[in-house]
Amino acid sequence: MNPSESIDQLIAGITDWRGKTFAGIRKTILEADPEIIEEWKWMGSPVWSRDGMIAVANAHKGKVKLTFAHGAGLPDPDKLFNAGLEGNARRAIDFFEGDKVNGPALKKLVRAAIEYNQTKLKKNAPAGARAKVHKSKET
Repeated sequence: MNPSESIDQLIAGITDWRGKTFAGIRKTILEADPEIIEEWKWMGSPVWSRDGMIAVANAHKGKVKLTFAHGAGLPDPDKLFNAGLEGNARRAIDFFEGDKVNGPALKKLVRAAIEYNQTKLKKNAPAGARAKVHKSKET
């Protein structure tokens, strides 16, 4: 089973409001950028990546948690982050029953995470590799 099928199966198994919320979060993340890939890590956690990890989601009792790997370094003008605010790297959004997914704001946050990952890649790449990364984006 590939990661997307595993995520489908996970969501289908969550039969209360959390499944619907989880599906909405997933759909919004995937709509933010066509190059996002889905992964299945840590024995059962959906992860979305592009040039590095963007976020991981899990359904917990009473909430769905979406944790951004580098959330502390991301702009959050729409104030989506409401959990993990004291962390040095991660930030999370806890969705509770009745919460609506703010699609446009979540997409902005996902795109900011991608930009963060790409900036980090360029910064950490050797000088020759930086030129190749830049060139490949122009073609």
